[in-house]
Amino acid sequence: MSVVLVVEDESAIAELIAINLRHAGFEVIVASDAEAAQRAVDRVLPELVLLDWMLPGQSGVQLARRWRAEARTRELPVIMLTARAEEADKVTGLDAGADDYLTKPFSPKELLARIRAVLRRKAPEALDAAVEVGGLRLDPATRRVTRRVGEDLRDVKVGPTEFRLLHFFMTHPERVHSRAQLLDRVWGDHVFIEERTVDVHVKRLREALAPVQCSGLIETVRGAGYRLTQQLGPFVA
Repeated sequence: MSVVLVVEDESAIAELIAINLRHAGFEVIVASDAEAAQRAVDRVLPELVLLDWMLPGQSGVQLARRWRAEARTRELPVIMLTARAEEADKVTGLDAGADDYLTKPFSPKELLARIRAVLRRKAPEALDAAVEVGGLRLDPATRRVTRRVGEDLRDVKVGPTEFRLLHFFMTHPERVHSRAQLLDRVWGDHVFIEERTVDVHVKRLREALAPVQCSGLIETVRGAGYRLTQQLGPFVA
């Protein structure tokens, strides 16, 4: 399920947007100002942000510029929401790093269409882009998993299923995923295998990560499933 962060200080508008997004199958996080939005992004990187221009304190434009300047959030898809309809305002928003610009008032159908369009444009980049968590780096283009230890680059040997599983975990850090969700997102909903199969591959993945002391990245959440944590200690030789 794709996570959308809605940054909007008018609670009625934020709730209306959230209701429509949830109805369309998105998971929604709502923040009422830039500080709350930054905390939400620091916890879990969403698939997309709907960012209001006018916010108390730091503006949406300032926040967008900040995200574009940081490596972790540089590619974060952002749609700017604003009542400003002048061409100069649109240019300012887009120059700040917004992927699209939607003028209030807008219809739920148009909003959903814009979201899907931005996610489609970003999807090929996300699939090919290397991702790094806790010092562990996965590169889909080269099918290589590594961890840098001082001047050395240690390779991690994983099977194809474990590679897909690790890629999913690393692109959705800090979220708890049930076995059914992992089967759906990693194996595909057309595959009929037992949920306990996930446990087998998680065990294999941990064994593969153990030589570079990254097995602790994959946490078991009792009664819920698995989670990849971004907190990992330094490598000890």
